[in-house]
Amino acid sequence: MKINELKKLKDTELANREKELKEELFNLRFQLATGQLTNPMKLSECKRDIARVKTLMTQRERAAKA
Repeated sequence: MKINELKKLKDTELANREKELKEELFNLRFQLATGQLTNPMKLSECKRDIARVKTLMTQRERAAKA
């Protein structure tokens, strides 16, 4: 997911998106452990998306405090 798409989301939607991504990461790790994962690049993509969401949430929190 692109950062521009994430910036359009509200805070609650970002939190929901983070939760969805964490569930997806769990499922991908489970598939990796069982040998069912067909595309291992999905793991790193999912981790990066989680990092993008967390970064954006942190930026918004700091902007609100300032």
